Amino acid sequence: MNDRFLKACRRQPVDCTPVWLMRQAGRYMSEYRRLREKHTILEIIKTPDLAVEVTMQPVNAFDLDAAIIFADILPPLEAMGLSLEFIRGEGPVIHNPLRIAADVAALRVPDPRESLSFTMEAIRLARRELDGRVPLIGFSGAPFTLASYAIEGGATRSFVLTKSLMYNQPETWHELMGKLATMVGEYLKAQAEAGAQALQLFDSWAGALSPADYRRYALPYSRRAIQTAQTSASSVEPSSGVPVIHFGTGTSGMLEVFKEAGGDVIGVDWRVDLADAWRRLGDDVAVQGNLDPVALFAPIPELKKRVSEVLAQADGRPGHIFNLGHGILPQTPVEHVAALVDMVHEMSRR
Repeated sequence: MNDRFLKACRRQPVDCTPVWLMRQAGRYMSEYRRLREKHTILEIIKTPDLAVEVTMQPVNAFDLDAAIIFADILPPLEAMGLSLEFIRGEGPVIHNPLRIAADVAALRVPDPRESLSFTMEAIRLARRELDGRVPLIGFSGAPFTLASYAIEGGATRSFVLTKSLMYNQPETWHELMGKLATMVGEYLKAQAEAGAQALQLFDSWAGALSPADYRRYALPYSRRAIQTAQTSASSVEPSSGVPVIHFGTGTSGMLEVFKEAGGDVIGVDWRVDLADAWRRLGDDVAVQGNLDPVALFAPIPELKKRVSEVLAQADGRPGHIFNLGHGILPQTPVEHVAALVDMVHEMSRR
């Protein structure tokens, strides 16, 4: 198996820098768009054969060093009792958002092995389909990011409703976050048991918080979820454990605090110099990142320059995983994705 991604997660030497891309399966690929003409996102996620087909599309198209199971961060909220719909042109919508204490009290915390069994089956099928080619990554949204969607009813820029509940109803907030931490930790644990060889916790909206608010209102719950995942992961892979990647956007002002929540690998976005991020995080974690997704729209020579800059900042240190600072955008040229993956390998060859 190509294991350079797992070696980098464990800060071990590799022959060249591993690369995978967030949202590497998705709308920029014609194969995916054809499938979406026939099925909704939730239909694909909940049909294991289709989820595996989409998972494999970028692995078959590019020389990537890892696959990530095709899913979404929001189905756990549906399993907990929220009504989820993906509306074309609008994105995810929660039709019964959480606004008062009674809403939070009514939330279930089901066993994800049953309530999200479709993703567990997709992981098992994907491992067989991959047949040892590259490792498979499982993932979940972090408690704060899931809470934001659940309270706002969808995506937001201001987080007014989320922060208002946080500040005005702290007991309700902590009850909600406790339930989410349990759900997320068990969900990640179940994915490792099903065969995921690495796990990523997406805290996409953590950067909406100040460092002090993150430490008080979010960090304990991300830490609990990560510890649950790491404890279970070590029982699945006793020799070395299943590495956990902790990723957030807009976290450059609080990387040190973000790291306190845990993770074997810390993902950083393009808003911070990679060398500076690594200096602040220290040498006891691997680092994932951090090309701006829009750089993939640049001419190939400019893209090559930017890839070179990221690799130069990593300076060949063990523990660098090349990735974007967030997900691939839908209009991204496919040929630029292929070029990027090849550039990373060729330019970092030891």
